[in-house]
Amino acid sequence: MKWFLILWAGPIALLGSWYGLSYYDMNFGIFMLTRDAHDLVFRIYGHILGIPPEDLPPLVLRAIVFDSFLVFGLIAFRRRRQIAAWWRARRQASAALASDESLSSAP
Repeated sequence: MKWFLILWAGPIALLGSWYGLSYYDMNFGIFMLTRDAHDLVFRIYGHILGIPPEDLPPLVLRAIVFDSFLVFGLIAFRRRRQIAAWWRARRQASAALASDESLSSAP
């Protein structure tokens, strides 16, 4: 599961950092981080997909959010027994605390 998360988060972090650095043209002397490369990449992808390049960043963001929900849903499904045990313990502790408070406030 650890490698699954690493292989999921690594490309997202790489894409996010490239997008942020190239969008604001913080290139550090690397062509791929320039605004020109940023615009070129989105023009190429837009041409391949047949949509305007301005529409691509929101689509990529929606895909990342959707994939993130899938990944966290898979993690929650795999750990459902641990989550259920934690939830039951939390409810029992809360109920015990509420009963202790009601006993101490009685006249």
